[in-house]
Amino acid sequence: MLTLRRSQDRGHADHGWLKSAHSFSFAGYHDPEHMGFGNLRVINEDRIAPGTGFGTHGHRDMEIISYVLSGNLAHKDSMGNVKGIPPGDVQRMSAGRGVMHSEFNHAEGQTTHFLQIWILPNVTGIPPSYEQKSFAETEKRGQLRLVASPDGASGSVTVHADALLYAGLFDGDETQVLSLDAKRKTYVHLVRGELTVNGQQLSGGDAALIEGETRLALGQGRDAEVLVFDLAP
Repeated sequence: MLTLRRSQDRGHADHGWLKSAHSFSFAGYHDPEHMGFGNLRVINEDRIAPGTGFGTHGHRDMEIISYVLSGNLAHKDSMGNVKGIPPGDVQRMSAGRGVMHSEFNHAEGQTTHFLQIWILPNVTGIPPSYEQKSFAETEKRGQLRLVASPDGASGSVTVHADALLYAGLFDGDETQVLSLDAKRKTYVHLVRGELTVNGQQLSGGDAALIEGETRLALGQGRDAEVLVFDLAP
């Protein structure tokens, strides 16, 4: 079964300095029909205005992934990490028993556009930790590149969760078929462009929620960037 979730049907918030689209219920946006999917709890598409950002705040017992699309995200946390996250990098922060952090856009005249992703962990109360890795476009061109996994397979970042995350770039005749476990859930989020997912046409911001299927087929891309989540039931 494949269910489409169109971009315009997401929750939207405009705080002036921050414009955000919420795939699932978050902050002031509450939709009991969209509280998450499997152990995927949050996908926020955020745009941070120059010179602004999220002040220091706390998290606990959550796997948090930042995926920057344009601009640069300045990260600082209570573990001592002070990092810039550019496009192509995947940042993973395990909040564990508690962490404080801030995220800012220090670039003049340039919006920072990124996805904030939360996945429920399969272990709680662990020490907080941080990891950041870069994945070249060539690794994602015409294929799905594993970028996050429970065991850090293939050089991916390690998440303390029963989840795999793939990223891919598709254009023209490029296609990819991925075998699925019908007992698990698959969430496809199209970051930008156009792409067919199991024969269904998606545009930037759209998502496909897949259950009970054994095959994922991606193709007919037009400047498409896509994230694919393999999730616990």
